[in-house]
Amino acid sequence: MKTTIKREDLLEPLQKVIGAVERKQTLPILGHVLLQSENGKTTLTATDLEIELTALLGNLESDGDFSTTLPARKLLDIVKALPDRSDITLSSEDGKIRITAGRSRFTLGSLQASDFPRIDDINPHSQFSLPQKVLKKLIDKTAFAMALQDVRYYLNGMLMELSDKGIRLVATDGHRLALSEEPGNIGINADRQLIIPRKGVLELGRLLSGDEGDAELLISQNHIRVQTNDLVFTSKLIDGKFPDYNRVIPEDGNLLMTVERDLLKQSLYRISILSNEKYRGINLTLGDNTLGIRAHNPDQEEAEEEIGVDYSGTPMEIGFNVTYLLDVLSVLDSDQVLIKLMDPNSSCIITASDNDNFRYVVMPMRI
Repeated sequence: MKTTIKREDLLEPLQKVIGAVERKQTLPILGHVLLQSENGKTTLTATDLEIELTALLGNLESDGDFSTTLPARKLLDIVKALPDRSDITLSSEDGKIRITAGRSRFTLGSLQASDFPRIDDINPHSQFSLPQKVLKKLIDKTAFAMALQDVRYYLNGMLMELSDKGIRLVATDGHRLALSEEPGNIGINADRQLIIPRKGVLELGRLLSGDEGDAELLISQNHIRVQTNDLVFTSKLIDGKFPDYNRVIPEDGNLLMTVERDLLKQSLYRISILSNEKYRGINLTLGDNTLGIRAHNPDQEEAEEEIGVDYSGTPMEIGFNVTYLLDVLSVLDSDQVLIKLMDPNSSCIITASDNDNFRYVVMPMRI
């Protein structure tokens, strides 16, 4: 095997797939990437047995078809360290891979390409396309609410709900919930629910482009595959039943507060500096077109601030985890946000004032 490629043409695909390579693996082969050329098409593949990423390489000169593996992170470090626009030559020699670029020489160990685990045909039962920027936006506005290492394993991921009405993503950690949807007919005949694991969601959000171009989604019993022009993402699905999230979305919040998103975000951030570092609790006091924000901590330190809002309902005091509120305000991009409340013991719903395709539920806390 002998092949030559420009540094940039190797670096970009390598950076795309490296997220699938765990730093600590039980199998040495999982620390490698598979470099494969077949019928004039060259790909780079990485996997951790849960997700698989395959990126297409362009502008590569080769003396024929080949298949080999290289240690992923060492290869990435080498390619990043080489000068821009370098010509990189890879050749196999005595079971090792020799990398040449200018006056630089590297020899890396290689493992049998036939031992590299692959996810092959997934036999999809559903298939549809979405603009990449739409799918990326849905993920970016929902992923933060996923649980992290929860014993309820089905919460350590994101629910994707498909129907003839559109696509909906839901994530919750039991204390808050994020829901994003894109209405419209996506060509799905039967309603589907699937849970994508946390790592797969984060990698997919990182890899999708916010520019033009479609992503093709293929859904099977145990896998989801997302294909773009130069990338194939495949992930196993979590085998479990997601809780009925509709039960925790309050429907009868009749106290409405409208506030400038950036004003509220900055105020919450300032007050949070003196909140309890462990519980992160703050008090909100709603009055006639005013919102008081207060926090204190075990060191007897306090912070208070009052801002103007649009509110004419019943005066009320309610506590929240300030981190949960800031997370929501960070993903919403509208100038004004609408907060619906019912009483101090009930969850609130936060949406953009002019669009309820993105809804966020935050549970109150006792301060």
